[in-house]
Amino acid sequence: MTTSLDCLPCFLKQTVLALRLSGANQQIQKAVLIAVSEEIKKTDFSKPPAWTTTFIHRAIRKTLGIDPFKEVKSRYNQIALSLYPELKELVDKSPDPLWTATRLAIAGNVIDFGIFSSVDIDGTIRRALNGDIAVDHFEHFKEALITQKKVLYLLDNAGEIVFDRLLIELLKEMGVKVIAVVKGGPVLNDCTQVDARETSLDKITEVITNGSDFIGTILEFTSESFRKTFSEASLIISKGQGNFETLSSYINQQSSPISVFGGESNTSGHNTTEITPKKVFFLFQSKCEVVSRELGLPVGSMLLSSCEISP
Repeated sequence: MTTSLDCLPCFLKQTVLALRLSGANQQIQKAVLIAVSEEIKKTDFSKPPAWTTTFIHRAIRKTLGIDPFKEVKSRYNQIALSLYPELKELVDKSPDPLWTATRLAIAGNVIDFGIFSSVDIDGTIRRALNGDIAVDHFEHFKEALITQKKVLYLLDNAGEIVFDRLLIELLKEMGVKVIAVVKGGPVLNDCTQVDARETSLDKITEVITNGSDFIGTILEFTSESFRKTFSEASLIISKGQGNFETLSSYINQQSSPISVFGGESNTSGHNTTEITPKKVFFLFQSKCEVVSRELGLPVGSMLLSSCEISP
């Protein structure tokens, strides 16, 4: 996926949101806007939007001297934890707990302050549990978990991590080993080890960092230890739009996203002679026009999409 002109207003919108959260004075706000403008000038339109967004947020944190999303991340972890008992009961009493936990994990992806300034968690949960989703490869997902007993789970946002915890707990009950992955440093409202501890995910499963503060998963900027873990993984659960933006570059570019997301092997766009393709399930909501156009779906679509990648 590449950056579009339509991404530029979103870059500025994220900057304004960060400034409002920071409480910075006008002088500092001006300095941040100047720093961000310099990063926007360098936008590489051949890269995914997450690429430029990462450098923008590095400039924001450096100029402010703080992480402006720290408090809102913690607040939404607590909001999600307050919902946990009710959501856990929904999973436990469901005729198909895996289906319910998966739908809740997708619903949790609405908690994204890189795009939204407020979120309707309850409404999104109802929509995920009571209707069809735009791309639904749940049967592929269920089959994959029968044959693969180890999953690399790429987490996305704070708050959302509690919804992921529900799915991870169920996977472990099914005998699946789960390695959960957080960012190596703060960026936007993405999960770090702090969020894993705040939500007790670290007491449930192994949590590692990817050694990077890049939005999404750009392998060249992750740590050597994470790249080794990633290379050994045959089944990956990828949460969120940022991970889709960055990992979709490893899908065969000769095919459209929807045709690729069908559970078939589509890897001719990369050298696969020495690399075993990895099964990836993208669980996310399409939250912006650019990504929605890439998918050929309306904004707000929910997806459980299966494909194979060859990094």
